[in-house]
Amino acid sequence: MIHPVLKIRGGEDLGFTPDEDDQVAEAQGLARAIYLDVVETLCIHIDRPRPGYLFGKGKTDEIADLCAAVEPTVVIVNHTLTPVQQRNLEKIWNVKVIDRTALILEIFGERAQTKEGKLQVELAALEYQRSRLVKSWTHLERQRGSTSFIGGPGEPARMKLSLRIP
Repeated sequence: MIHPVLKIRGGEDLGFTPDEDDQVAEAQGLARAIYLDVVETLCIHIDRPRPGYLFGKGKTDEIADLCAAVEPTVVIVNHTLTPVQQRNLEKIWNVKVIDRTALILEIFGERAQTKEGKLQVELAALEYQRSRLVKSWTHLERQRGSTSFIGGPGEPARMKLSLRIP
């Protein structure tokens, strides 16, 4: 489990209370709620979040080495990750990466009992995953060609109309 603490220039935390131990204990409790064993917990102070990875290159490589040694099934980042950050971290660490939102959705999904509750959790999970599915069908972009088809992937086929005015 990785607990990032974001700092701004004035030194104050962004979105976190001053007590990191309570936040880490809460995140570990959330992981245990879906029967995950927390093997290692890292608190990482971040001065400037990187758009592609959240962490700097040194910390990212350090965590990659730790993942190679410990071989976890999943790495939990106790912060919201963008889809790009999640994908990049999964590639570097060679392990599934989930953020706090995905962890909470897993808990709700496991504990939902009524049909309505299960549907609400599924809808929330699909909305969360929607932005993470971008580029998963890019292999279809090659379907271009003939004179009767214009447009990109996901667009309905349209016929070219040419009007001849005598």
